[in-house]
Amino acid sequence: MLIQMDASKQGKKLFQGIVTESLPDTHFRVKLLDEDKEIMTYLGGKMKINRIRIFIGDKVTVEIDQYGGKGRIVRRM
Repeated sequence: MLIQMDASKQGKKLFQGIVTESLPDTHFRVKLLDEDKEIMTYLGGKMKINRIRIFIGDKVTVEIDQYGGKGRIVRRM
């Protein structure tokens, strides 16, 4: 499911996904809910600063740039 927020002005898209694997250095593998695709993501800056923990199976909101590179986790639900 595509979510439209302020990120759309900057050419970034927000997707919802589920964390499937936790990797070193706050990197995660996330399966996107609306697409059958797994991407590599990293933890966003505010989530690192506030030490928000992400576990396998958590629903998260991922911000992906227009080029389809790595995603950034911006919210845990």
